[in-house]
Order: sequence, then structure tokens, then C-alpha cells
Amino acid sequence: MELFITIAVTFFAGMGAGLGTGFAGMSAAAVISPMLITFLHMEPYMAVGTALSSDVLASAVSAYTYGKNRNLDIRNGMIMMASVLLFTVTGSYIASLVPPAAMGNFSVFMTFLLGVKFIVRPVMTTKETMQAVSAKKRALQSVISGVLIGFICGFIGAGGGMMMLLILTGVLGYELKTAVGTSVFIMAFTAFTGAVSHFAIGGAPDYLVWGLCVVFTFLWARVAAVFANKAEPKVLNRAVGVVLVVLGMVIMIFSSPLFS
Repeated sequence: MELFITIAVTFFAGMGAGLGTGFAGMSAAAVISPMLITFLHMEPYMAVGTALSSDVLASAVSAYTYGKNRNLDIRNGMIMMASVLLFTVTGSYIASLVPPAAMGNFSVFMTFLLGVKFIVRPVMTTKETMQAVSAKKRALQSVISGVLIGFICGFIGAGGGMMMLLILTGVLGYELKTAVGTSVFIMAFTAFTGAVSHFAIGGAPDYLVWGLCVVFTFLWARVAAVFANKAEPKVLNRAVGVVLVVLGMVIMIFSSPLFS
């Protein structure tokens, strides 16, 4: 019975995380962590490490799929990633100096609102419009955006994928597929860094749970990324919106006192 519960929890956690990653560049940690903590009673630090390691392959296969379909901005993604990694550390340090606050719910609520936004006001920017921006201006925007995303993620401790998607589409004017492709490309590296840090500090994970989460997240991310790259912009906006709204609601329910 215990094995069945473990498989069921990791399957649904991996499905939610994989769909969120493949469709919207969302971090698997936002979905997997609360489910492992709530239903498998895993220690929170190890749950985050397991989720981040699941994110590595899922983000990598998603980035490969988007890149294969020419929906990935590697040059500016690398620039943004450097800023994100540097200022995540800065944000984490500053967060340690201020009194703790219930900031985790911010990223969950943002996930829900961003989903509503994609349904109500879809991103219809074209690649032609994107490419009209000069390379120098885009590089500068990438640095500034990376600083902002990294600092917020380090300070709050979550929401990296959502922040990237919001800024890439809303501020930098990226076409949706390219925004998601660039986001998962960056997330593959940031998740790897986070996972290695967690396991180095917290020790080895529960290998069964870890293996199941990695496999299920990888499979669902691949399915979502393939669908997303074939979908029309309006259909993709709605799919992304629905996935984010549902995941936001589910995580809010798991985080409620009912499951504590």
C-alpha cells in the first residue's frame, strides 16, 4: 500500500510539474515540493532538492524541443542566466537579514494570476516584432531582467520560472514559444545548481521517490513541449493559462491548513 501511495503521489506530482515546465517554463519545485511534503511527509529541504533535480532533465528536454523548433534565444538566455544566478545569491543573503515573512504564497498566487492573464489577454507578439529590437538593446534588457528575476527569486525563494515568463513576454516583448523555450533553457542550469547544493548539504535523497519524480516529470515535460511547439499561438496561450490556473489552485489547496 505504501509503495502504491508513493507511485501515485510521484506520478501526479511529476505530471503537474512536467506540464508546467513544458508549457510555461514553470519550476518543478513549485508543484513537487508541496506534494512530497504533504502526502509523503518528506522533510522540506529534501523535498525541494528532489524537485529541483527533477527539474533538470525536464527543463533540458523542453529546451531541446523548443530549440529544435527554433523557439529558443540562447545568446540572451546565457546573458540573463548569469545575472539570475549572481543576484539569486544576493537576494538570498539579504532575505536572511530581514524578519521571515509568508513570501512563499506570493509565487503561488502569481502563478494563478499569470494563468488568468494568458487566457484573458494572450501574448500574440510575432518573431518579426521580436527580431526588430537591436541586439545591443536586447542584451542590456537581458542583464537588467536577470538582475530583477534573480533578486526576487533569491529573496522570496521561489517563482523563478514564472518571473522569467512574465518578464520575457510582458517586458522584453518575446513571442510566447520563444519565451518559454528561453525560460526552460535557463531553468535547466539554475535547477542543476540548486539540486547539487541541496544534496551536498542535506545528503542523499530517497532514491525511489527521486527516481520516480525525475522520470514522470521528464515524460510529461516532453509531451507538453512537443504539443506546445505545434500549437497555434491562441491555443498555446489558453493551454498555458489553464495549466497555470489549475496548478496555482492545486498548490494553494495543498498549502492550506486543511493539509497541514
